[in-house]
Amino acid sequence: MISSDELKKQAALAALEQVEDGMKLGLGSGSTANHFIRGLGARVRGGLSVVGVPSSERTAELARAEGVPLATLEELPHLDLTIDGADELDIRLRLIKGGGGALLREKIVAAASSRMIVIADGSKLVETLGAFPLPIEVNHFGIGATTAAIADTARRLDMPSSLTRRLAADGSPFVTDGGHAIIDASFGLIRDPEALSLALAAIPGVVEHGLFIGLASAAVIARPEGISWLVA
Repeated sequence: MISSDELKKQAALAALEQVEDGMKLGLGSGSTANHFIRGLGARVRGGLSVVGVPSSERTAELARAEGVPLATLEELPHLDLTIDGADELDIRLRLIKGGGGALLREKIVAAASSRMIVIADGSKLVETLGAFPLPIEVNHFGIGATTAAIADTARRLDMPSSLTRRLAADGSPFVTDGGHAIIDASFGLIRDPEALSLALAAIPGVVEHGLFIGLASAAVIARPEGISWLVA
């Protein structure tokens, strides 16, 4: 039986084949992206010339340890390719991301890229998004009012909502790399991700949300029976 972690690695290495010498890369965050970064590091040590822009402090730390040259979006405002994981995706390449708390930077990096390839094991591909709670990054100021507005939005869209402030491992409130809080929102199955995306983005206090729509151009899905590609 192939483990989930091994499938993540297979997807990451399949996506790594799309990397060409001289590319400016967006480096995703999370366990699947970590496999990609380790594979990229091995290729860099073998002579590949690339520059990466990390989407989280943890990603930056791993990339430096692997010897991958790094830059910022101030230095490289346009990237050739971002490779990142997803907490869920559907066949239209709409994603839920942010389980690791890096959704804001991940979305900024993906939006700065000509292409985004998603890497995932087969369990992440779903018919309808929403089994995984949607992370919503919010400003600390007015967090109660913002949370209430999110609940009101869900009611207006005729969706259930269970909203929980994310906590760190030590029980303290989770804080993102950008200094914000995260609300994990269980809306049930999200029948209209586009409508929810627009409604959440319109709430003052919502910094960003984990619906990635229109950003991914392809996905590599690893299952025990082999690798498959989804293309937008």
